[in-house]
Amino acid sequence: MIYKNRIERIGVFLKRLLPCGLLACMPFSVSAQIENDEITVLEDDGTQEVIDVPEGLTHEVDSLLSLYYSQMYLTPDANCNYRDENPEFSDATYIDRLRRMPNIMEMPYNQVVRKFIDRYASRMRRAVGYWLGASNFYMPIFEQALEAYNMPLELRYLPVIESGLNPNAISRVGATGLWQFMLATGKSYGLKVNSLVDERRDPIKASYAAAHYLSDLYKIFGDWNLVIAAYNCGPENINRAIHRAGGERDYWKIYPYLPRETRGYVPAFIAANYIMNYYCEHNICPMRTQLPAKSDTIIVNRDVHLKQVAAICDLSLEELRTLNPQYRRDIVNGSTEPSAIRLPDAAINTFIDNEDSVYVYNADQLLSRRAEVFVSDAQPEVARSAAPSYSSRRSFYRHDRRGHNRQERVVKGRKGRKERKVREQNVTIKEGQTLSQIARKNHTTVDKLRKLNGIKGSNIRAGKKLRVK
Repeated sequence: MIYKNRIERIGVFLKRLLPCGLLACMPFSVSAQIENDEITVLEDDGTQEVIDVPEGLTHEVDSLLSLYYSQMYLTPDANCNYRDENPEFSDATYIDRLRRMPNIMEMPYNQVVRKFIDRYASRMRRAVGYWLGASNFYMPIFEQALEAYNMPLELRYLPVIESGLNPNAISRVGATGLWQFMLATGKSYGLKVNSLVDERRDPIKASYAAAHYLSDLYKIFGDWNLVIAAYNCGPENINRAIHRAGGERDYWKIYPYLPRETRGYVPAFIAANYIMNYYCEHNICPMRTQLPAKSDTIIVNRDVHLKQVAAICDLSLEELRTLNPQYRRDIVNGSTEPSAIRLPDAAINTFIDNEDSVYVYNADQLLSRRAEVFVSDAQPEVARSAAPSYSSRRSFYRHDRRGHNRQERVVKGRKGRKERKVREQNVTIKEGQTLSQIARKNHTTVDKLRKLNGIKGSNIRAGKKLRVK
């Protein structure tokens, strides 16, 4: 039977823990419902509480399937014979399955967790199939980083609810990458962000930064549910919730004092762990994966554009961007510090053998920033031979940023010649100023000032106008 999302009466939540200690007592009861991107909880007194679905779970699966590696390496499994329907199971079945998962983190069950499981297994079935296929790329990276900091491997599913396993995901508040680092937090954990580079998008560096951050959060709270909640809304919000709950340090007891999205964050995480382990029981087909060719990094100490690398090494620019998502403008700024470019193994030797050719290929067009420029000091001159009369001149005045009085004269040339503009700039002489001071300030010379103003000596009078251009 196909399970449909509907309002269902669940009665008062169980008031006691099961012997296995898996069922958490929630601070509300009666019923819960998922509508769009919210969960509405009806309490015993008839009031409603709205819980936001984490933003990473609201991305359309079509946008995920449009990514380069999805198109290149993920395909629907034509041999999957599951019926496209989601069976309905009892609460006891969910409790037993969560209990049997090999976790050290507590994975309790309640009706909000159930609603997230139903969401994954029904309206998000295609997304789960994508996650299962894409996990072949990302889970080894996540697990290696978590192992380096001795973190529970269950945390590898955090990016599922953070970003939907999209390395280019950007939240409405600016959190970026698979692990959705905010700018300040990413920088505090060593992720470089500037106009050319955003290492929050780098799957490897961001995964190690996330493992480090999670390790620090556990040192603060000593409880994994609080760690996950703090990862979502920040440790300050968790500390405030603990204070408002009278010092309680149980996630389910401080629950009413948390932000709306964080109330759904831990249940969504538990449900993600469940569905990634029990997808077969819900007739979900993983996408088939053809792992891309092995890759490795080369280090460059000069600026290089990914288009230069693609052209000389005969690679797809989209493939290079996928392997190097941290480079925001396709420019590797190796001249600032040695920088890594990830390439398919087969292209490593090609790059090494043709490195000089890579750097010079279309460099003028692709790397066009000027290192030095020269300012011309040539002054425009009015053609004396034209001898324009005053009746043939049209003038207007305006002030520049320094308050100088500028005059533009449109001078008519001889018959058949185009008009040309001569811009004049005047300043008012201040008390005590000298010609040399005025010349330096206006980037000219004393001789030119004398010539423009018909001055033979060095005597000038305060309050008079002096032409400087």
